[in-house]
Amino acid sequence: MSHLHLDISGPLAEIIIERPPQNRIDDQMVDELAAAIDGIGRSEARAVLLRSVGENFSFGGDIMNWPGATQQQLRSRFEHYMSVFNRFERLPLPVVAAVQGLCFGGGLELATRADVIFAGASAAFGHPEQSLGIVTVLGGVYRVAERAGRTRASEWAMTSEKVSAETMERFGVINRVVPDAELQQEARAFAEQAARGPTRAYAAHKALLRAWALGGVAAADQAMFDIAMPLFETEDVRRGLDSAVTALKAGKPRPTLDFKGR
Repeated sequence: MSHLHLDISGPLAEIIIERPPQNRIDDQMVDELAAAIDGIGRSEARAVLLRSVGENFSFGGDIMNWPGATQQQLRSRFEHYMSVFNRFERLPLPVVAAVQGLCFGGGLELATRADVIFAGASAAFGHPEQSLGIVTVLGGVYRVAERAGRTRASEWAMTSEKVSAETMERFGVINRVVPDAELQQEARAFAEQAARGPTRAYAAHKALLRAWALGGVAAADQAMFDIAMPLFETEDVRRGLDSAVTALKAGKPRPTLDFKGR
């Protein structure tokens, strides 16, 4: 039985985690995530919505097979997980996550790979790894630090506390908190809007933000024109510039374009 599946409808791809009630992440789910990423790459999708079925987004890793495993076996597993999660993070498309219920451990590490995170008002987030005496092996603590700052990320990792969606929004870890009953609708509407946007420009912004995360403003400045200038040869930009100039000359508002993603 699948733990995760991909549904592509028009320009929107949905990755749906379905291993209730806890939606724990295991080898099978990660392999299915890798296959979903491949499927998106072969498709015409222009945005991705990540969501889960059931009351909770994910409790994190399925630890049932961890006891007794050698360090080498665990390292091989976690390196594979990290590789797949990072491929997901680097998709050249806008990625939106919809989080309900509990989002812990590996679930939080997966959610923070998304570009935009919507959460239900009752959602809670946390790093339970401290209660096991381990660390966030898929990069959770420093991805939270990138968004919320080192001191807050350090506190949350040390205490393994449940952090409310409201607090996570206040510190910039997630983007929006919405009523629980409206979560899926709101996240989908945002993802569908992004899917109609200038896909190549979104990909460029993601690449620039990665350059900044790795080396700061100087590194992003260095990468800027190699990333940005090819956009001027795209159909979206040619149409966008032409329509803007035409409107300016006529003294009219700039029209809203239906971007093609190419």
